[in-house]
Amino acid sequence: MALAEEMGGNLKVLAALAFMVTTALANASTYYVSVAGLGGTPEYEAQFAKWNAQLGDLLKKNGPGVTVETVAGASATRQNLERIFRRLADQIHSDDSFALLLIGHGTFDGTDYKFNIPGPDLTASDLAAMLNRIPAEEQLVVNMTSASGASLAALAKKGRIVITATKSGTEKNVTVFARYWIDALSDPGADTDKNGTVSALEAFRYAESKTAAYFQQEKLLATEHALLSDTGTAAGVRDPKPENGQGLLAATFPLLRPPSELAQDTSPDKQRLLQKKQQLEARIDRLKYQKAAMPEEQYKQQLTALLLDLARTQAEIDR
Repeated sequence: MALAEEMGGNLKVLAALAFMVTTALANASTYYVSVAGLGGTPEYEAQFAKWNAQLGDLLKKNGPGVTVETVAGASATRQNLERIFRRLADQIHSDDSFALLLIGHGTFDGTDYKFNIPGPDLTASDLAAMLNRIPAEEQLVVNMTSASGASLAALAKKGRIVITATKSGTEKNVTVFARYWIDALSDPGADTDKNGTVSALEAFRYAESKTAAYFQQEKLLATEHALLSDTGTAAGVRDPKPENGQGLLAATFPLLRPPSELAQDTSPDKQRLLQKKQQLEARIDRLKYQKAAMPEEQYKQQLTALLLDLARTQAEIDR
């Protein structure tokens, strides 16, 4: 009798935990802030603004649960960006996802990286401080500016994916990485595992490969070498893979949801379920990545709860 009561109590605790996880994930959202900095010339000004608008339009195709803010031109000031980040810091929860994408010119004076915007520029430390105010545990930063490699050390943080268009602050030429990053969100070829979703890792590999091919085809000396770090260290790599420990978090950060799933049902309830499924799958992948640092029993309990929730979610989708 005592054993039955104890088991019943444990089941109630697990059920309550599963309910809390389910409730949190059902309400989780993804937030994107895309910023085009100063162009310096009318040609670059127009190009950066165009890329920024294209990027925003593509990200908005993710449907409900996604908030996209694009900032360019005169509005891309330090004051306005800080205001946006303060507002989002009050809206975003820990189980939400957040991404910052920077397009434009960056500079490096040997000490500080700066993102060129109207008025006072933003240093890498300024950007890191703004990002640190965002409660989302899952964060992505894609710095597609020149000299962006110099920002990696300040931006790197556990749980944050950092992608830079260059490997250092000495690669100062205007980058083409942004063009191919945007192409990754519209080219089916970027979805290498053919699951319908383009992850941050897939977009990075696509853009990095296309950028390298561009310099080869044009017979130019490569002036940019993109890096990725998602382990919290400043040691970014060009080829993230299990052998060097980089890329797992990026693989679980979806940039675009499957068009087939978006078309399955336009009802808000079905869309929330599809989003929840993706988030659960990403959390399972992340939990596996953290296994070595967790007590075995804690790992098993969390994995079981997530797998059960995923099965229930899939059953609701299939109704």
